[in-house]
Amino acid sequence: MDGKHMQIGEVAMRTELSLRTIRHYEEAGLVAPSARSQGGFRLYSEIDVARLMVIRRMKPLGFTLDQMRDLLDATDRLDNEPGLDADEREALLERVREYEQAAAEQVDKLRVQLARAEDFAETLRTRLHQTAPARS
Repeated sequence: MDGKHMQIGEVAMRTELSLRTIRHYEEAGLVAPSARSQGGFRLYSEIDVARLMVIRRMKPLGFTLDQMRDLLDATDRLDNEPGLDADEREALLERVREYEQAAAEQVDKLRVQLARAEDFAETLRTRLHQTAPARS
Protein backbone atom coordinates (compact mmCIF):
# COMPACT_ATOMS: atom_id res chain seq x y z
CA MET A 1 0.00 0.00 0.00
CA ASP A 2 1.32 3.45 -0.90
CA GLY A 3 0.25 5.21 2.30
CA LYS A 4 -2.38 7.23 0.46
CA HIS A 5 -5.10 4.64 1.00
CA MET A 6 -6.24 2.75 4.06
CA GLN A 7 -8.32 -0.33 4.62
CA ILE A 8 -11.76 -0.19 6.16
CA GLY A 9 -10.52 -1.22 9.62
CA GLU A 10 -8.25 1.80 9.87
CA VAL A 11 -11.04 4.04 8.58
CA ALA A 12 -13.36 2.61 11.22
CA MET A 13 -10.85 3.39 13.97
CA ARG A 14 -10.25 6.92 12.70
CA THR A 15 -13.93 7.76 12.27
CA GLU A 16 -15.20 5.77 15.28
CA LEU A 17 -17.76 4.14 12.98
CA SER A 18 -18.29 0.40 12.81
CA LEU A 19 -17.37 -1.60 9.72
CA ARG A 20 -21.06 -2.36 9.30
CA THR A 21 -21.95 1.34 9.41
CA ILE A 22 -19.31 2.24 6.84
CA ARG A 23 -20.58 -0.51 4.54
CA HIS A 24 -24.15 0.74 5.08
CA TYR A 25 -23.13 4.25 4.05
CA GLU A 26 -21.43 2.77 1.01
CA GLU A 27 -24.59 0.85 0.06
CA ALA A 28 -26.61 4.06 0.55
CA GLY A 29 -24.33 5.87 -1.91
CA LEU A 30 -22.87 8.30 0.62
CA VAL A 31 -19.28 7.15 0.30
CA ALA A 32 -17.42 4.85 -2.03
CA PRO A 33 -13.98 3.37 -1.57
CA SER A 34 -11.49 5.21 -3.75
CA ALA A 35 -9.82 1.98 -4.77
CA ARG A 36 -9.62 -1.74 -4.21
CA SER A 37 -6.55 -3.72 -3.28
CA GLN A 38 -5.38 -6.58 -5.46
CA GLY A 39 -7.15 -8.85 -3.00
CA GLY A 40 -10.41 -6.92 -3.42
CA PHE A 41 -10.31 -5.07 -0.10
CA ARG A 42 -11.90 -1.63 0.05
CA LEU A 43 -9.31 1.17 0.12
CA TYR A 44 -10.19 4.63 1.33
CA SER A 45 -8.48 8.02 0.93
CA GLU A 46 -8.34 11.00 3.28
CA ILE A 47 -11.18 12.52 1.23
CA ASP A 48 -13.28 9.42 1.93
CA VAL A 49 -12.53 9.73 5.65
CA ALA A 50 -13.53 13.41 5.54
CA ARG A 51 -16.86 12.44 3.91
CA LEU A 52 -17.49 9.87 6.63
CA MET A 53 -16.76 12.49 9.28
CA VAL A 54 -19.36 14.80 7.72
CA ILE A 55 -21.87 11.95 7.82
CA ARG A 56 -20.91 11.08 11.40
CA ARG A 57 -21.48 14.70 12.45
CA MET A 58 -24.83 14.95 10.65
CA LYS A 59 -26.30 11.73 12.06
CA PRO A 60 -26.81 12.85 15.69
CA LEU A 61 -28.40 16.07 14.44
CA GLY A 62 -31.19 14.04 12.88
CA PHE A 63 -30.32 14.46 9.21
CA THR A 64 -31.63 11.72 6.93
CA LEU A 65 -29.52 9.73 4.49
CA ASP A 66 -31.13 11.69 1.65
CA GLN A 67 -30.19 14.97 3.30
CA MET A 68 -26.63 13.74 3.83
CA ARG A 69 -26.45 12.72 0.19
CA ASP A 70 -27.81 16.12 -0.90
CA LEU A 71 -25.30 18.09 1.18
CA LEU A 72 -22.39 15.92 0.03
CA ASP A 73 -23.51 16.37 -3.58
CA ALA A 74 -23.61 20.16 -3.16
CA THR A 75 -20.18 20.33 -1.51
CA ASP A 76 -18.70 17.90 -4.06
CA ARG A 77 -19.94 20.06 -6.90
CA LEU A 78 -18.66 23.24 -5.27
CA ASP A 79 -15.25 21.64 -4.71
CA ASN A 80 -14.88 19.80 -8.01
CA GLU A 81 -16.68 21.78 -10.69
CA PRO A 82 -14.74 24.98 -11.29
CA GLY A 83 -16.81 25.77 -14.39
CA LEU A 84 -20.08 26.35 -12.52
CA ASP A 85 -21.90 29.46 -13.66
CA ALA A 86 -22.76 32.07 -11.04
CA ASP A 87 -26.41 30.96 -10.70
CA GLU A 88 -25.50 27.29 -10.21
CA ARG A 89 -22.81 28.22 -7.70
CA GLU A 90 -25.19 30.44 -5.74
CA ALA A 91 -27.88 27.72 -5.72
CA LEU A 92 -25.37 25.22 -4.32
CA LEU A 93 -24.17 27.70 -1.71
CA GLU A 94 -27.78 28.31 -0.70
CA ARG A 95 -28.27 24.56 -0.19
CA VAL A 96 -25.21 24.47 2.06
CA ARG A 97 -26.50 27.54 3.96
CA GLU A 98 -29.82 25.78 4.57
CA TYR A 99 -28.00 22.79 6.07
CA GLU A 100 -25.86 25.09 8.21
CA GLN A 101 -29.02 26.77 9.51
CA ALA A 102 -30.70 23.43 10.20
CA ALA A 103 -27.58 22.21 12.03
CA ALA A 104 -27.46 25.39 14.14
CA GLU A 105 -31.14 24.94 15.07
CA GLN A 106 -30.52 21.33 16.09
CA VAL A 107 -27.50 22.37 18.17
CA ASP A 108 -29.67 24.89 20.00
CA LYS A 109 -32.31 22.22 20.70
CA LEU A 110 -29.63 19.84 21.95
CA ARG A 111 -28.24 22.53 24.28
CA VAL A 112 -31.70 22.91 25.83
CA GLN A 113 -32.01 19.14 26.21
CA LEU A 114 -28.54 18.94 27.76
CA ALA A 115 -29.34 21.72 30.23
CA ARG A 116 -32.53 19.93 31.25
CA ALA A 117 -30.67 16.64 31.64
CA GLU A 118 -27.98 18.30 33.77
CA ASP A 119 -30.67 19.93 35.94
CA PHE A 120 -32.37 16.57 36.37
CA ALA A 121 -29.11 14.84 37.33
CA GLU A 122 -28.36 17.60 39.84
CA THR A 123 -31.87 17.26 41.30
CA LEU A 124 -31.26 13.53 41.82
CA ARG A 125 -27.80 14.15 43.37
CA THR A 126 -29.31 16.68 45.75
CA ARG A 127 -32.11 14.33 46.70
CA LEU A 128 -29.70 11.48 47.33
CA HIS A 129 -27.47 13.70 49.42
CA GLN A 130 -30.40 14.93 51.50
CA THR A 131 -31.99 11.53 52.09
CA ALA A 132 -29.05 9.13 52.15
CA PRO A 133 -27.82 8.03 55.56
CA ALA A 134 -24.42 9.36 56.50
CA ARG A 135 -21.65 6.95 55.67
CA SER A 136 -19.04 6.24 58.26
